[in-house]
Amino acid sequence: MTFAEIGLHPAILKALTDSGYSEPTPVQTQAIPAALTGRDLLVSSQTGSGKTAAFMLPALHRFASEQRLPAAARTAVQERRPAPGRGHDRHRFQAAQPRMLVLTPTRELALQVTAATEKYGRQLNQVRAVAILGGMPYPKQMELLGRNPEILVATPGRLIDHMSSGKIDFSQLQVLVLDEADRMLDMGFIEDIERIVAATPASRQTMLFSATLDGTVGELAQRMTRAALRIQVDAVSARHDHIEQRMHFVDDLAHKNRLLDHLLRDASIDQALVFTATKRDADTVSDRLNVAGLNAAALHGDMHQGARNRTLAAMRRGQVRILVATDVAARGIDVPTITHVFNYDLPKAAEDYVHRIGRTGRAGRSGLAISLVHHAEQFNVRKIERFTKQMIPVEVVVGHEPTRRPSATPRPAGKPAWKGGEKRSYGQPVGQADSRFSKPSAPRRDGPPRAPYHESAKATHGGARRTYGDR
Repeated sequence: MTFAEIGLHPAILKALTDSGYSEPTPVQTQAIPAALTGRDLLVSSQTGSGKTAAFMLPALHRFASEQRLPAAARTAVQERRPAPGRGHDRHRFQAAQPRMLVLTPTRELALQVTAATEKYGRQLNQVRAVAILGGMPYPKQMELLGRNPEILVATPGRLIDHMSSGKIDFSQLQVLVLDEADRMLDMGFIEDIERIVAATPASRQTMLFSATLDGTVGELAQRMTRAALRIQVDAVSARHDHIEQRMHFVDDLAHKNRLLDHLLRDASIDQALVFTATKRDADTVSDRLNVAGLNAAALHGDMHQGARNRTLAAMRRGQVRILVATDVAARGIDVPTITHVFNYDLPKAAEDYVHRIGRTGRAGRSGLAISLVHHAEQFNVRKIERFTKQMIPVEVVVGHEPTRRPSATPRPAGKPAWKGGEKRSYGQPVGQADSRFSKPSAPRRDGPPRAPYHESAKATHGGARRTYGDR
């Protein structure tokens, strides 16, 4: 199936052709036709699967089709939207009335979605997309809202600020998208999300994209959608068959640092992404690598937005060879030249491991993911192997061998790393929810959203008690 066979607007097809896109990805093939009918969607899809186009192309098609309405009908649509005002003049400012809202967990992902929207809609007239997020000067945000954009991409916390001050009106909202909903819940945004959803019309189309649709995410999806179609496309991509995976055991922190230094000097590395458990470790590891003569930079949530933007821009230009980052900061990064991913610290959740290694091997390329594992973390390794249904080979570098052997009994050759896990049933419509956020808006909690486990300075090494020193 091609984008033309799906039936998208000619202007969108031209923009896709100009950008080099010819055939939709699996998630786009399933989600776009369903979204074009106006149906609510619950989509389980991994990062890098093309999900941004899966929800943005149907919305752009909808707005482009409305532009072709007869003059009288088109005028009626336009009359419902206020004329742009001066964003810096609060007395003359009219609340923005977006027709589409996309919620994202991080600023980087919001900017990525906005850039993709501009690419897909470059042939459309009067379809504007803006990003409202933390770290952006308030006058600039007021200026963007003053343009009364059709598409608003925002992080939950900053959006709540503008809702509270009356700068945004959702009465004309037609489409609501939650991108990477699982990550937003991990970051503690559930109360903000519920408040935002409660302010939107019940007639809206809702599309939720998440790495998993179980647990809290599933409960949220049930409450905010109606007869949603459930689409599962990550079963194959979770394996990352095009990414070679390796594991090295380390005795202690000093051994880990020596081994990382050695591995990063591999001439086959174009660019590498090193994951740490805490923001403090990201700075520490980055500084140590630079002292050792390796071109490295840190990326984490405590950095000023300007510094984060400069670091990412330098990474994309090839001026930074090694990026040391936390999970949240690396979310949404799409740099095709990342050839290697290193897990300096193992994640606690197997899903996060899949997200991490998916930063390499982009656009059909091959990649290499290497994990540095302390002996006490073998339980975490088993969880990852059960989730991915793949065994991670253990390798040893001559001159950097661990002094201890893994305590667990080695698995026989050829034996799978997982045993008869439960099969999930997907593809069935979700029943209509009994309640849809009709409760009064919850008061906003004091302070910023709580940090997830991997951003906490108190995070332990892979869930196990450290026996080789405190960082």
